[in-house]
Amino acid sequence: MKTLKYLFFLLLIITIGFCIYVAVQPNSFEVSRIRTINAPAGVVYNNVIDFKNWESWSSWAEADDDMKLFLSEQTKGVDGSYSWEDKDGVGYMKTILATPNESIEQEMQFAEFPTSEVNWKFETNASGSTDVTWQISGKDLSFKFKVFSLLTGGMESQIGPHYERSLEKLDSIVVNSMKVFSISIEGITEYGGGFYLFKTTSASNSNISELMGKQYGDLMAYMNENNVVPNGMPFTIYNEMNENGNIIMSNAIPVRDRVIITGTFDILCGYMPKTKVLKTTLKGNYSNLTEAWNQTMRYIKENNLIQSNLKPFEVYTTDPGLYPNPADWITEIYIPIN
Repeated sequence: MKTLKYLFFLLLIITIGFCIYVAVQPNSFEVSRIRTINAPAGVVYNNVIDFKNWESWSSWAEADDDMKLFLSEQTKGVDGSYSWEDKDGVGYMKTILATPNESIEQEMQFAEFPTSEVNWKFETNASGSTDVTWQISGKDLSFKFKVFSLLTGGMESQIGPHYERSLEKLDSIVVNSMKVFSISIEGITEYGGGFYLFKTTSASNSNISELMGKQYGDLMAYMNENNVVPNGMPFTIYNEMNENGNIIMSNAIPVRDRVIITGTFDILCGYMPKTKVLKTTLKGNYSNLTEAWNQTMRYIKENNLIQSNLKPFEVYTTDPGLYPNPADWITEIYIPIN
């Protein structure tokens, strides 16, 4: 009988000690991970801000085949939400604040535990990559939550590895998404033509992007100073091209009417007549233009088409500033033919 009494008191002492130990644990927690992703902040943000994308890179979903995800009617942006159910219980997450391409604030509720705050930050580096910070924090923790945390090894060891793996998967998905492209040869059509302002320069494969940026910057500056309104998307006329990658190009912006150029500018006003063309559309990064041109020229040869005296050109129908993912860029190639 005495032995049972001693065991009871020992168990009571252990229980009291454990409760005291739990009670003195911190009333808050914070877990944070950061990863540099070689992609524009806008591309990463656009993936994270929509909960319908989360299953593809969630480490928890990867580790638990029986986990069930439930998307709400709105998954993207502020008030977007989703919920899940796994072996540990039911969870819910909602976006409460977002600054496009910079930060996201969310709240997470798991089982009967207190609500946690989830924060994302997207910081652009000089190289064009993005430092992605993912953080979760909680405060005013209940005794039950502290017990759960202790029994599962602590929030750092429980959440940290999942954050690391999820960010690793997010990195891979985002980077691969920027490589997607498609080329469509759409056949013979008619290009409407019209007036345009242009600047001409020579370039090579190594500096063409830099020169294009400068050329279009000069054109837009002139148009702003002289209240000339663009009447379409920018395009490039290829006056000469050789196999070594050296070209002479005219970078142009359409205008509605003829513009009389005054002063000592190297900007001119040209006119393109309505003309019959072979059209090819590239959806994807400009780095795929070489392949798009190669496919177009093969099509001309295989179909015995004859190019006219008008020079070939390409139109940039999307503004990269509005479409951060290169996979969404659209370029139209036009080859004037007889």
